[in-house]
Amino acid sequence: MKPLLSKTTKPFLIYVLIVLTISIPVYYFVVDTIWKSELDEHNQIIVEKTAYEFNQLKLSDESLERSLTLWNHIQPETNIEKISADQIKGDTVYTNEKHLPFFSEQKKGRYRCLEKVVYIQNKPYLFTVQTNIEESHETIVMIAMITIFFFVVIVVGLLYLNRKLSSSVWKPFRDTLDQLKTFNINSQNNIEFPISDTTEFEELNQSLYRLIERNVSAYKTQKEFTENASHELQTPLAIIKNKLDLLLQDQNLTEKQYQIVEEINKALTRSSRINKNLLLLAKIENNQFDSSEIIPFNHLLHQSVEILQEHFEQKNISVQEQISPDIEVKGNHILIEIMLNNLIINAIRHSSSGGSIIILLTDSVFEISNSGTEKLNTDLLFQRFSKLSANSNGSGLGLSIIREICTFHHWTVDYTFKNNHHIFSINL
Repeated sequence: MKPLLSKTTKPFLIYVLIVLTISIPVYYFVVDTIWKSELDEHNQIIVEKTAYEFNQLKLSDESLERSLTLWNHIQPETNIEKISADQIKGDTVYTNEKHLPFFSEQKKGRYRCLEKVVYIQNKPYLFTVQTNIEESHETIVMIAMITIFFFVVIVVGLLYLNRKLSSSVWKPFRDTLDQLKTFNINSQNNIEFPISDTTEFEELNQSLYRLIERNVSAYKTQKEFTENASHELQTPLAIIKNKLDLLLQDQNLTEKQYQIVEEINKALTRSSRINKNLLLLAKIENNQFDSSEIIPFNHLLHQSVEILQEHFEQKNISVQEQISPDIEVKGNHILIEIMLNNLIINAIRHSSSGGSIIILLTDSVFEISNSGTEKLNTDLLFQRFSKLSANSNGSGLGLSIIREICTFHHWTVDYTFKNNHHIFSINL
């Protein structure tokens, strides 16, 4: 991705480059046209002045002819030729190119020519004058160099101004962006955007204030409902559980009644587990756990594996442990134990009989993988109450709790499916 200033600067520079490139031939055409016009005026003055000076001399015909012959010899770029009355014509202006005889190398020059009929002592003469024009390629080179120079000046100035503008004009926007990056809807801190004297940035801040306020209000309402509902359900669920236990102990129950009560008891047990998990999620989101303990992660992991050893044996699952010693982390002992148990139980639940589980722990990553046949839906993986398999024993909150515990400890949890193994990895 590119910064906004880069996206606007690049097209502008390209546009400037195109305009300046087009301007080179335009400059040349304009300069050449002005130069020719000046030369035409210059040639006209020479013709008029020369004819005037000859008329002022009042020479005889022989002296005039000798003077004109001498003039033509000493002025190689002019020629005064006597013409008859039927050769009289209008002024002719043109550009001519010819070799320069006074240079040793073969060099051509451009000349601006004027042919004009003048009258010297009342006799018509064709006066031809030609003046050298500045070399065109030299003009083009100079114009191109000047254009490139100004283009470099524009680029350097624009980059400098953009840097200054980026640090001053865009500072309120960057401050707002930094505030949004650090904002957490779970925290109780109010977000404060910097005041800006730019209309667009101030409108953005006000819109963000309203948006965040509505979302925080909706989030608090939803969280309070979940907390209150989960808390209030604990007592009636416990009472119902006790009554069902008493009912199950009644010897007068028929077999059919006993099955019905047992199914109710299983459903109630699952409901209690869901209620406890919801309360746990609410406590994690409210930062009600201490995170300053130094915990021997490897010992806690060994303990969880030993506790769940019976479940491995029931499904005939082989376990490979690659646990590095002396791995310590800073966090909450209870939450980490819940996270480890949930991950291992999740691996057992989704492994077929006779499958395998690999547990890896290093100083930077904890990874658990179990054999499987099909990749899980990553879009639903960590969502609450999402069903990733046909197994209905789970509460649907296990992976959500794992993610919240990782977020609480500033860890990241990832899922991949590789070589027919589901792999959950936590970057510590």
